[in-house]
Amino acid sequence: MEIIFRSPLLWYKWVALSDRSNPLLEAHRLLRRGPISEERWSQLVAKDRDWERSYRGRWAHDKVVRSTHGVNCTGSCSWNVYVKDGLITWESQAVDYPSPGADMPDYEPRGCPRGASFSWYTYSPLRVKYPYVRGSLLEMYREARGRLGDPVEAWAEIAGDPEKTRTYKRQRGKGGFVRASWDEVVELIAAAHVDTIRRYGPDRVVGFSPIPAMSMASYAAGTRFLSLIGGTILSFYDWYADLPPASPQSFGDQTDVPESGDWWNAGYLIVWGTNLPTTRTPDAHFMTEARYRGQKVVVVSPDYAEHTKFADHWLAAEPGTDGAMAMAMGHVILKEFYVERQVPYFQDYARRFTDLPLLVTLRERDGAYVPDRLLRASDLAADGGESEHAEWKPVLLDGRTGEPAVPKGSVGHRYGEPGDWNLKLDGIEPVLTLIDRGGKAVPIDLPRFDVGESEGGDVVRRGVPTMRVGDHLVTTVLDLALANYGVGRPGLPGEWPSGYEDPRPYTPAWQESITGVKGEMVAKVAREFARNAELTEGRSMIAMGAGTNHWFHSDQVYRTFLALVQLCGCEGVNGGGWAHYVGQEKVRPLAGWQTVAFALDWTRPPRHQSGTPFFYLASGQWRYERSLASDFASPLGRGLLDGRHVADVNALGARLGWLPSFPSFDRSSLDLAAEAEGAGKEVADHVVDELRDGRLGFACEDPDAPQNHPRVMTVWRANVLGSSGKGHEFFLKHLLGVPDSAVRAEESPPELRPRDVTWRDEAPEGALDLLTTIDFRMTSNALFSDVVLPAATWYEKVDLSSTDLHPFVHTFNQAVPPPWEAKTDWDAFAKIAERFSELAERHLGVRRDVVAAPLLHDSPDEIAQPLGEVRDWKAGECEPVPGRTMPKLIVVERDYPRTAEKWKALGPLVEEQGTAVKGAKWVADEEVAELAARNGTVRGGIADGRPSLERVDHACEAILALSGTTNGRLAVEGFRSLEESTGLELADLAGSRGGDRIELADARVQPRTVITSPEWSGIEAHGRRYAPFTVNVEREKPWHTLSGRMHLYLDHAWMLELGEGLPTFRPPLRHKAIYGDDPAAEGNGHRELTLRYLTPHSKWSIHSEYQDNLHMLTLFRGGGMLWVSREDAEALEIADGDWVEAHNRNGVIACRAAVSHRIPEGVCMMYHSKDKHLNVPLTEQEGKRGGTDNSLTRIVMKPTHFIGGYAQLSFGFNYYGPTGSQRDEVTVLRKREAEVVFE
Repeated sequence: MEIIFRSPLLWYKWVALSDRSNPLLEAHRLLRRGPISEERWSQLVAKDRDWERSYRGRWAHDKVVRSTHGVNCTGSCSWNVYVKDGLITWESQAVDYPSPGADMPDYEPRGCPRGASFSWYTYSPLRVKYPYVRGSLLEMYREARGRLGDPVEAWAEIAGDPEKTRTYKRQRGKGGFVRASWDEVVELIAAAHVDTIRRYGPDRVVGFSPIPAMSMASYAAGTRFLSLIGGTILSFYDWYADLPPASPQSFGDQTDVPESGDWWNAGYLIVWGTNLPTTRTPDAHFMTEARYRGQKVVVVSPDYAEHTKFADHWLAAEPGTDGAMAMAMGHVILKEFYVERQVPYFQDYARRFTDLPLLVTLRERDGAYVPDRLLRASDLAADGGESEHAEWKPVLLDGRTGEPAVPKGSVGHRYGEPGDWNLKLDGIEPVLTLIDRGGKAVPIDLPRFDVGESEGGDVVRRGVPTMRVGDHLVTTVLDLALANYGVGRPGLPGEWPSGYEDPRPYTPAWQESITGVKGEMVAKVAREFARNAELTEGRSMIAMGAGTNHWFHSDQVYRTFLALVQLCGCEGVNGGGWAHYVGQEKVRPLAGWQTVAFALDWTRPPRHQSGTPFFYLASGQWRYERSLASDFASPLGRGLLDGRHVADVNALGARLGWLPSFPSFDRSSLDLAAEAEGAGKEVADHVVDELRDGRLGFACEDPDAPQNHPRVMTVWRANVLGSSGKGHEFFLKHLLGVPDSAVRAEESPPELRPRDVTWRDEAPEGALDLLTTIDFRMTSNALFSDVVLPAATWYEKVDLSSTDLHPFVHTFNQAVPPPWEAKTDWDAFAKIAERFSELAERHLGVRRDVVAAPLLHDSPDEIAQPLGEVRDWKAGECEPVPGRTMPKLIVVERDYPRTAEKWKALGPLVEEQGTAVKGAKWVADEEVAELAARNGTVRGGIADGRPSLERVDHACEAILALSGTTNGRLAVEGFRSLEESTGLELADLAGSRGGDRIELADARVQPRTVITSPEWSGIEAHGRRYAPFTVNVEREKPWHTLSGRMHLYLDHAWMLELGEGLPTFRPPLRHKAIYGDDPAAEGNGHRELTLRYLTPHSKWSIHSEYQDNLHMLTLFRGGGMLWVSREDAEALEIADGDWVEAHNRNGVIACRAAVSHRIPEGVCMMYHSKDKHLNVPLTEQEGKRGGTDNSLTRIVMKPTHFIGGYAQLSFGFNYYGPTGSQRDEVTVLRKREAEVVFE
């Protein structure tokens, strides 16, 4: 009999049973380590437990280091990092934040599961460990470098040879990286910078890094270098579309919002477009805990998201219709709390702090009137325009005298007689309405955008009471608002709703057909919101975010929200007002950070550039427009935008000084300065003459000309191509020259092309010569780069962090040194600056550079162009005057060989020119001396005797020492400077902490509460939470606006042209009507649906955690997913997990479907920022790799966001400018039928 044994164990058992005296078994006893049982089936073995050490050692540690995450999640949480044998093993939340007091919850424990797993990334397979260069480029560089002996000439030869550049540009995104040394890679980068500056000028060198608050010194490392060489620094807040334009439009300030602890103080909270538990996880407890003290929570969201379950009421509005709901709420509040009865608190607040009493001139048109600009002091016969800045002083009606009066506080007072810039009424009694003052009631036409054949909408006729002031017929802003909202009063002409059930604008019934939310519920919420504000004197709050701010008309959406908090007296009140949260935006030590980051201690001004128009031109998206700027104009407009392409709007804004445009001119800015010197002329005069005579043009007027391309770009702390790059496929094609981009759109037909911007028949492909990414992960941006440098992560460096959500500044600290060959951002740019300076000695030397600087907010520039009129010097409508009708032309000396020396030292302008921030100013001479003692001083060279910034901790000390929020002496000095202009007592706000200093060592021990400072508008004090504009309300300090008050009405000519003088509802763009169906959707035999396409923050990983660890792969199945409603999935026979494709004219994505009941019908969502590292197959339609979430989006810019030189509508870096909105997009969805293949 043959016995077959399936395992050795069975064989041994058989031997033991069949023959206990078997020699083989007897021999085995010699190997035994202990006695066996009598039946010989078991053995007792004595063994130690050393094997458990690897398991138990994970929870032991050699040291604990306090640090944080630089992640733009707004949490800015302090963590304890545990290190064992030089390796990070785990992290836990720190729980020793300063207490907010006994009457509210503590801040800790702050953190979330995402942050608790960050240490995984330190040793991630995607960690960039060494410097990498695209192989073909490095090979060419080495050959040319060896032959020519000069790195700059070697780069110049490569960059100047179309065949050589095409070789490596076409390989972008396709691998081919080779490892190189830091020295060699840094030399290549430096050589490219030097050659680009030498040939084209410094403004062709570009850098992008976002959100400085999340790691201030790391951001500053690169921008300081760029500022010293004259490079272009791109904004991020507007590019991300996180910037709310309505904030500067209404407040003259950007994203000054309450900390999360102030949610606790709200009696009524509407959560509108921000998913607090997901995107604000460490702070959401304040919202949930406040419900136990009676707070009511209302959530407005199209889908059943995480925050919805906390709601007392869920208003499930259709995506993009939030403005309609807010208009209906405004209708209810105005009717019940301003007309049917007057609430004393609301009336007093409106008179003192809003523009509601200001007088607006009316212009006759087609048998009725339309609103025009605000009445000014220059219009009054008594003034005759003789008072200083009279054109900048709005007028109201004084109830005491019945005559027009000019209240203090306007922008005209701000730059006029010291002491008059305040909100004291000095006996004036502002009249809110003219309804019972005996004037004539006239019909008035107002725009409406919910109907009409185009984006421009239609007209509704209402009526307003008026009076005559000189030659002008006027009414008040409140009277206009009542007409606009459809709140009728006896004796007024026009069409008015008869009640809330009347479906005419803007009643609760009207909004119901648009939002899908019952009118009764909307009226109930509006009434409760206002009644709570009445009883609590303003403690009603609206938390808002990306869900409502990423739309094309986001400014109008937000203005409808902000109108509610202004009408109810909520702004500037603890527990009330707006609460906008989209990112970690608030750099608390603002003044010091700006000084270091933009090298303001050595040279001024830096080249700050709006990111959205820059990328719009550089990625060629302007060539694919299907609409003109005038398409968005109201029927009541005067044709101011007729025939203008959006690129024309940008060119006009650039030449009028409204916003920066770099590269500036079609010649090098260094050459222009040299030409002027050679001709014996002032540089500004030379530039003006060249422009006037047509020999010089703005680069943005011919963006596709080779001399106008950006040439060298460095990205650090960011992933443009994997996260924020709206129009991803256009980037690949035009900026990078990738041959297999999936752009499906056709270029604009001749009739839709620009009139002022040159159209070249051949579009550039691969405009950028060198793309460098500094990152710790191999992101999409890194994969498409030419050079990748390994960066330190957040547990491997020293830095500073702050946020909007809490009042602390705290630190990153090095738990372990950067592993492999990684370096901190500070050290990486130090090496680049050193090698750049060495190469510049021969090739650049000392040069004069002319900077075309825009007209800036919070400076006298903002009163350059009066009355909101648009006058173009190029069209002969005025003279080109630098700093008035065109950009300022400022000459800066660039000592290029001394760049590194300056980069590593604090320059003398801190004492010589002082610091200015938001109208406050100080000289930090004492602090410079202290920094010299603490950091040490430089010996020799151009920075001899100056405080050192060589190490990153030196930079952090400088940031803290030079800011009022972290240095009480400077806060007091800043407020004293404001006392001179306002005539108010302000210094006491910081007086109790005038001797306090927060130094790096302090913040390393524990997060430190910042100091009340003029850098921000709220009051920091123990026992109260930070809320914006409390200084304005409690101390009568003006807002930084035209009138010095919060604005509902905006009277710039272009705002009126678009019909947006007042808040109103504008629906999402009609993309299908504008662009037509995607060509592949017609006659292809596939069943398809056209859906609204949204790209919200990731459901499980808002910023702080990427998607390539086991936790995330488990949660979201690996790769991207498209979330679809059950109804739409059923129509296309799509089951959960099926492969689908979504496509439009911008590109194609291929992914799995996630079918969910929580997604509304007609909508699909793809969570953003998922790199294409796994599970991205070739598309069925084109056989190319599927795209990212941004492959279906493109840049769409709104004309009014270009406005500048006009009070609060003036440029500021990350303050005001065109936003990269992407929520209005639509896509065509289909089920995939072909086999899924990946190569």
